[in-house]
Amino acid sequence: MNDRVILDLCGGTGAWSKPYSDAGYDVRLVTLPEGDARLYLPPANVHGILAAPPCTHFSGSGARWWKKKGTAALLDGLSVVDACLRIIWRCEPEWWALENPVGRLRKFIGPPRMYFNPCDYGDPWTKRTCLWGNFAVPQTTPVEPTEGSKIHKMPPSENRAELRSITPPHFAKAFFNANP
Repeated sequence: MNDRVILDLCGGTGAWSKPYSDAGYDVRLVTLPEGDARLYLPPANVHGILAAPPCTHFSGSGARWWKKKGTAALLDGLSVVDACLRIIWRCEPEWWALENPVGRLRKFIGPPRMYFNPCDYGDPWTKRTCLWGNFAVPQTTPVEPTEGSKIHKMPPSENRAELRSITPPHFAKAFFNANP
């Protein structure tokens, strides 16, 4: 068993950290409703951190609702981002990454280190995503986005937000390969 601790903050399904779990890393999934990054006290020996704060109040695809949601919703979203960044600062991991779709988060934490679409890493759809952090950039394996913007076109459902936020599996594997 690998004794390296990986924190998966706001990880939902754990799709981004799955390659680490599969390789035997000690992955700690800190996600609602059981785990709230704002209340989490991390261990001392963290090797890497994956952070994917909810994009509900940041994503450009929801821009038409920003004004209606108001400042309270934005501040709530920013409190989660702040918690993730404080955990990163406290742990001083070997590498870390914070993910969010293109939107207004960059207004608050600056320009991302990189952008990617799932099709850049072998998943045949688009969803332009930002990554901030200190990490090795994964090697691309581009494919045609034959499924287009399947995330944007996803029909309404009870778990639509969760389904839309799942990390593309080929990107997760490429990130793992670049940041063991």
